[in-house]
Amino acid sequence: MTSSTPAAAYTTHKAFDVQNFTLPWKIAAVFFGTLFLAVSSYIEVPMIPVPITMQTYAVMLVGALYGWRLGGVTIVAWLMEGALGLPVLAGGASGPQHFMGATGGYLFAFPVAGMAVGWLTARGWNGQRVWFSFLAMLIGNAICLTLGATWLAMLIGAERAIMAGVVPFIIGAVLKSGLGAMTLKLLTRDARHTAE
Repeated sequence: MTSSTPAAAYTTHKAFDVQNFTLPWKIAAVFFGTLFLAVSSYIEVPMIPVPITMQTYAVMLVGALYGWRLGGVTIVAWLMEGALGLPVLAGGASGPQHFMGATGGYLFAFPVAGMAVGWLTARGWNGQRVWFSFLAMLIGNAICLTLGATWLAMLIGAERAIMAGVVPFIIGAVLKSGLGAMTLKLLTRDARHTAE
Protein backbone atom coordinates (compact mmCIF):
# COMPACT_ATOMS: atom_id res chain seq x y z
CA MET A 1 0.00 0.00 0.00
CA THR A 2 1.41 3.41 -0.94
CA SER A 3 1.01 6.62 0.98
CA SER A 4 -1.20 9.29 -0.50
CA THR A 5 0.91 12.03 1.02
CA PRO A 6 2.80 13.83 -1.74
CA ALA A 7 6.57 13.56 -1.66
CA ALA A 8 6.80 17.34 -1.63
CA ALA A 9 5.51 17.32 1.93
CA TYR A 10 8.77 15.72 3.04
CA THR A 11 11.09 18.10 1.25
CA THR A 12 12.25 21.39 2.63
CA HIS A 13 10.96 24.38 0.74
CA LYS A 14 13.54 26.79 -0.58
CA ALA A 15 12.75 30.40 -1.37
CA PHE A 16 15.67 30.57 -3.76
CA ASP A 17 17.16 27.39 -5.19
CA VAL A 18 20.67 28.86 -5.24
CA GLN A 19 22.36 25.49 -5.66
CA ASN A 20 20.97 25.42 -9.20
CA PHE A 21 21.94 29.00 -10.04
CA THR A 22 24.52 29.46 -12.78
CA LEU A 23 27.77 31.15 -11.77
CA PRO A 24 26.72 34.60 -13.10
CA TRP A 25 23.47 34.40 -11.10
CA LYS A 26 25.37 33.38 -7.98
CA ILE A 27 27.69 36.37 -8.42
CA ALA A 28 24.64 38.61 -8.83
CA ALA A 29 23.09 37.09 -5.70
CA VAL A 30 26.26 37.83 -3.73
CA PHE A 31 26.25 41.42 -5.03
CA PHE A 32 22.62 42.03 -4.06
CA GLY A 33 23.12 40.25 -0.75
CA THR A 34 26.05 42.48 0.17
CA LEU A 35 24.00 45.51 -0.86
CA PHE A 36 21.15 44.39 1.43
CA LEU A 37 23.62 43.87 4.28
CA ALA A 38 25.16 47.31 3.69
CA VAL A 39 21.77 49.05 3.68
CA SER A 40 20.83 47.26 6.92
CA SER A 41 23.98 48.67 8.51
CA TYR A 42 22.69 52.22 8.12
CA ILE A 43 19.57 51.48 10.18
CA GLU A 44 21.01 51.92 13.65
CA VAL A 45 20.59 53.17 17.17
CA PRO A 46 24.01 54.51 18.21
CA MET A 47 25.24 52.97 21.46
CA ILE A 48 28.62 52.49 23.12
CA PRO A 49 30.54 50.24 22.75
CA VAL A 50 28.32 48.39 20.22
CA PRO A 51 25.48 50.01 18.21
CA ILE A 52 22.10 48.38 17.61
CA THR A 53 21.54 47.87 13.88
CA MET A 54 19.43 45.80 11.49
CA GLN A 55 22.55 43.87 10.49
CA THR A 56 21.58 40.72 12.38
CA TYR A 57 18.15 40.72 10.69
CA ALA A 58 19.87 40.90 7.30
CA VAL A 59 22.54 38.33 8.19
CA MET A 60 19.95 35.77 9.31
CA LEU A 61 17.76 36.40 6.26
CA VAL A 62 20.68 36.05 3.84
CA GLY A 63 21.64 32.78 5.51
CA ALA A 64 18.07 31.48 5.37
CA LEU A 65 17.45 32.49 1.75
CA TYR A 66 20.85 31.67 0.25
CA GLY A 67 21.71 28.56 2.23
CA TRP A 68 24.77 28.08 4.40
CA ARG A 69 27.36 28.05 1.59
CA LEU A 70 26.34 31.02 -0.55
CA GLY A 71 25.05 32.83 2.52
CA GLY A 72 28.44 32.45 4.19
CA VAL A 73 30.25 33.62 1.05
CA THR A 74 27.94 36.65 0.79
CA ILE A 75 28.42 37.68 4.41
CA VAL A 76 32.22 37.26 4.18
CA ALA A 77 32.24 39.31 0.95
CA TRP A 78 30.34 42.11 2.73
CA LEU A 79 32.79 42.06 5.65
CA MET A 80 35.72 42.17 3.22
CA GLU A 81 34.17 45.23 1.57
CA GLY A 82 34.07 46.90 4.98
CA ALA A 83 37.63 45.88 5.83
CA LEU A 84 38.86 47.28 2.50
CA GLY A 85 37.31 50.67 3.17
CA LEU A 86 33.84 50.62 1.66
CA PRO A 87 31.27 52.31 3.98
CA VAL A 88 29.16 49.19 4.51
CA LEU A 89 29.45 48.56 8.26
CA ALA A 90 27.32 50.07 11.05
CA GLY A 91 26.45 53.68 10.27
CA GLY A 92 28.65 53.67 7.16
CA ALA A 93 31.80 52.74 9.06
CA SER A 94 34.69 51.00 7.32
CA GLY A 95 38.27 49.89 7.81
CA PRO A 96 40.12 47.03 9.49
CA GLN A 97 40.12 48.76 12.89
CA HIS A 98 36.49 47.73 13.40
CA PHE A 99 37.57 44.09 13.30
CA MET A 100 40.07 44.68 16.12
CA GLY A 101 37.95 46.84 18.44
CA ALA A 102 34.79 46.30 20.46
CA THR A 103 32.69 45.24 17.46
CA GLY A 104 35.21 42.71 16.14
CA GLY A 105 33.68 39.64 17.75
CA TYR A 106 30.22 40.49 16.44
CA LEU A 107 31.56 41.01 12.93
CA PHE A 108 33.43 37.70 12.95
CA ALA A 109 30.31 36.01 14.33
CA PHE A 110 28.12 37.12 11.43
CA PRO A 111 29.25 34.45 8.91
CA VAL A 112 29.00 31.73 11.56
CA ALA A 113 25.49 32.83 12.53
CA GLY A 114 24.29 33.20 8.93
CA MET A 115 25.65 29.79 7.99
CA ALA A 116 24.02 28.20 11.04
CA VAL A 117 20.65 29.68 10.07
CA GLY A 118 21.14 28.51 6.47
CA TRP A 119 21.98 25.00 7.66
CA LEU A 120 18.89 24.85 9.90
CA THR A 121 16.65 26.30 7.17
CA ALA A 122 17.76 23.58 4.76
CA ARG A 123 16.68 21.03 7.36
CA GLY A 124 13.12 22.28 7.59
CA TRP A 125 13.44 25.22 9.99
CA ASN A 126 12.11 27.43 7.21
CA GLY A 127 9.33 29.86 6.39
CA GLN A 128 6.79 27.05 6.06
CA ARG A 129 7.36 26.29 9.75
CA VAL A 130 7.47 29.79 11.13
CA TRP A 131 8.17 28.85 14.75
CA PHE A 132 11.16 26.76 13.69
CA SER A 133 12.32 29.61 11.49
CA PHE A 134 12.01 31.97 14.45
CA LEU A 135 14.06 29.58 16.61
CA ALA A 136 16.72 29.23 13.89
CA MET A 137 17.11 33.00 13.72
CA LEU A 138 17.11 33.25 17.50
CA ILE A 139 19.94 30.70 17.58
CA GLY A 140 21.79 32.80 15.00
CA ASN A 141 21.37 35.89 17.15
CA ALA A 142 22.55 33.95 20.20
CA ILE A 143 25.69 32.95 18.30
CA CYS A 144 26.36 36.62 17.49
CA LEU A 145 25.85 37.73 21.07
CA THR A 146 27.92 34.89 22.52
CA LEU A 147 30.91 35.29 20.21
CA GLY A 148 30.67 39.07 20.27
CA ALA A 149 30.55 39.24 24.05
CA THR A 150 33.42 36.75 24.37
CA TRP A 151 35.59 39.02 22.25
CA LEU A 152 34.38 42.11 24.10
CA ALA A 153 35.16 40.47 27.45
CA MET A 154 38.82 40.28 26.48
CA LEU A 155 38.79 44.06 26.06
CA ILE A 156 36.63 45.27 28.94
CA GLY A 157 36.04 42.28 31.22
CA ALA A 158 33.28 39.67 31.34
CA GLU A 159 30.75 41.49 33.51
CA ARG A 160 30.93 44.73 31.55
CA ALA A 161 30.82 42.78 28.27
CA ILE A 162 27.58 41.07 29.28
CA MET A 163 25.99 44.30 30.50
CA ALA A 164 27.09 46.36 27.49
CA GLY A 165 27.29 43.74 24.76
CA VAL A 166 24.47 41.28 25.50
CA VAL A 167 21.72 42.62 27.78
CA PRO A 168 20.78 45.68 25.63
CA PHE A 169 20.44 43.44 22.57
CA ILE A 170 18.25 40.63 23.89
CA ILE A 171 14.86 42.23 23.16
CA GLY A 172 16.09 43.36 19.74
CA ALA A 173 17.31 39.84 18.97
CA VAL A 174 13.88 38.40 19.75
CA LEU A 175 12.06 41.07 17.72
CA LYS A 176 14.42 40.79 14.74
CA SER A 177 14.16 36.99 14.83
CA GLY A 178 10.38 37.30 14.68
CA LEU A 179 10.58 39.83 11.85
CA GLY A 180 13.02 37.61 9.97
CA ALA A 181 10.81 34.55 10.36
CA MET A 182 7.75 36.46 9.11
CA THR A 183 9.73 37.89 6.18
CA LEU A 184 10.92 34.41 5.27
CA LYS A 185 7.36 33.10 5.49
CA LEU A 186 6.12 35.80 3.11
CA LEU A 187 8.96 35.22 0.65
CA THR A 188 8.58 31.44 0.65
CA ARG A 189 4.80 31.75 0.28
CA ASP A 190 5.31 33.94 -2.79
CA ALA A 191 7.90 31.50 -4.14
CA ARG A 192 5.50 28.57 -3.57
CA HIS A 193 2.66 30.35 -5.36
CA THR A 194 4.98 31.18 -8.27
CA ALA A 195 6.04 27.53 -8.50
CA GLU A 196 2.40 26.41 -8.54
